[in-house]
This record gives sequence, structure tokens and C-alpha cells, in this order.
Amino acid sequence: MLQKTKEEEPKNQLLMSMENHKMRVMPLPNGRNDTIQAFRPACDSIGNDGDDNNITKNLQFTSHLHFDVCKFNSTWLKSTMSPFSTQRECNAVDSFATPHDRNYDQWIMQHPSALENFKEIVAASKGKRIVMFLDYDGTLSPIVDNPDRAFMDDEMRDTVREVASCFPTAIVTGRSRDKVYKFVKLEELYYAGSHGMDIQGPRKGPKFSKNKEKAAILFQPASKFLPLIREVYKLLVERTKSTPGAKVENNKFCLSVHFRCVDPQKWSSLAEQVNSIIKEYPNLRLTRGRKVLEIRPIIRWDKGKALEFLLESLGFADLHSVFPIYIGDDQSDEDAFKVLQHRRQGAGILVSKSPKETGASYSLREPAEVMKFLHGLVESNKVTVN
Repeated sequence: MLQKTKEEEPKNQLLMSMENHKMRVMPLPNGRNDTIQAFRPACDSIGNDGDDNNITKNLQFTSHLHFDVCKFNSTWLKSTMSPFSTQRECNAVDSFATPHDRNYDQWIMQHPSALENFKEIVAASKGKRIVMFLDYDGTLSPIVDNPDRAFMDDEMRDTVREVASCFPTAIVTGRSRDKVYKFVKLEELYYAGSHGMDIQGPRKGPKFSKNKEKAAILFQPASKFLPLIREVYKLLVERTKSTPGAKVENNKFCLSVHFRCVDPQKWSSLAEQVNSIIKEYPNLRLTRGRKVLEIRPIIRWDKGKALEFLLESLGFADLHSVFPIYIGDDQSDEDAFKVLQHRRQGAGILVSKSPKETGASYSLREPAEVMKFLHGLVESNKVTVN
């Protein structure tokens, strides 16, 4: 089950809007076409980025997204009253779903395990150059309370190093490029920080590029917004300091307001605080990730654009000679999955333990499975080379 045929995609939201929701015919791994109502809107549609009321609504949902309409609201309300829903939630997995849930079973048919379908992915990449794109948080490192302590362990680092010795490899993250480099500590990688708005080639020099000069890149399409980002960062720090657990992170070309350890009862007021600032800056937009609000410049650039830019810089713009694999866990990674869908090539892999509306073809449950998948690619490449 590689990239699905192109079909009408929902708007760039966490859930499909009620008015656009339809029954969809989805191709299943065994070749059958079954009509499955895979996802159902949990309540009123989530609105466009920047709308005050809708941003407030957004924060009234945990990232424990269920797609069972009948149970969603009551489950969420009970969870917020649970002793595990506040500070203990910081250490919990962002999911209520288990492999035995009916919704999960339906979802996994649409997005089967990349480990269980590993041979299928390798077969599809035969004769093509694999190019690896990896998100960081929740993909290479676990989601943690303090974003400053989202360290990659040595075993994962060694695995990524091996991957980079076999294939061109890029880290594509919402973090600042400098910060994620300090976490990863590998000079042979491409780094695309700030959701792809800060891209740099390998410090050791490109190994696989067909165009060495073009691959030695430093690309920053949002440079003119730096003074604005710094100004808004100071305002957000001042405005949110009264909310315990809130943390504002400066990612150079974008900002993050983390609310993972904020009392759920204060999520709405925090959203209002953030939105009251952002609405005064028409050149910025507000989106939401996994218990984080993202503030970015309004430019036509995202992780999907970064993927395309890197492929072109590497000299792999030809659709027939390359097999991009993108692995990520967050809403912002959907832009990259959509690019792969549009190109009808490669494999998008979502890291998630719960059903989510996604453009990815495959899934992995956690960073440990990501590491197994990456190690498998390395071993498969050794067999091919030998």
C-alpha cells in the first residue's frame, strides 16, 4: 500500500469539517475496495487558523483524538476530570486508543504498519534512490514534559548515522535548526528547522548529491520576519507567564507555545492570551500541533515545500529516480505527506498510537518502531549492495 491515488483532500485541519465529510472508498492492503467511514467529525468543525473563537475551540480538545462521535465528548470530559489528566498527563502517551479498539482496527487498515509491510516498501523502492526525511520530536525522540530535554538516545543516534551513510537524510522539524543539531549531533545530515524555513546542508559536505555546489545550501526564506518574531516572542513570554506550565519557545523563524503541562481548565484562557497578540500581527499565523501552538510567518512555505526543495537541491527532482520516505508524528508533517501523495511516489509514515486523519500511507506506533524500521532499511541496503 504505497501512495494512494489522488483524491479530494480535506482542508488543512485536525478534523474534517462537518459539511465536507463524506463516505469515502479507501483502497485496502489486500486489494479490496471497501467503503469505510474511517473518520467521523467529533463535533463542530475546527476553523481556519487565526480565528479567535475557533482557536479557543481547538484548545478544548486534547490531542487524544477519538473518531467515535458517540463517545468523544463524554470521554474527553471524563479524562479532564481524571487525576491523570493534569500533571501526570505530561508523562502519558497522547492516546486513549489501544490496538483492540474498533476504530484503531479500521484505521490501521488504511495506514498499515510500516514494519509489517516492510518488504512491500523495499520492493517499491527497488532501482530508486531512497531519500530519508525525519521529524524529530515524537519520531526520533519521545515526547517529554520539558521540550528542552527531548534528547535522542545513543542507540537512535547510531541508527540515524547508519541511515545517513546509506541514503541522503534530512531532519525536518519545527525546532530551530541550531537546537535540533545540538540534540542530534550528526554532521552528515541535512537540517531543516523552523518548519523548513531554515535549511542547511551537511557540515561534512554532501555525500550523495548530484550537484555538490547546490547541495551545500543555506536557505532561509523567512529572514525578513526575524525582527517581528523576536518582538512577538517577548510579548508571548510576558503574556503567558501567569499560566503555570506554559512555555514559549523561540525557534528562530517561528515560535511555539507549549501547553502540555498546563491545567486543561486553563487551555482556553491560554489560547485567548496567545490569540490576542497574534491577531495584531497580520503577517503571522497561528496553528496547532501536539499540545503546542505554533506561530509562523504567513509565507507559502512548510515541511512539504522543504521536502521538495531538498529533493531539487540533491538533484533528485526526477520523479522516476527517487523514493522519498517521510516519517513524522505531528500535524505539520501532513504538508509533507500531501506532497508525496501529489507526486504519487515514496512513502509517508505517521508515528501514532491513536487514529488520526492523515495523508500518510503507513504508520508506526512510537520512536522505538521508527528505529526498527530505519535499521531494517540499513540492513536491506547492505544486501542490495552486496
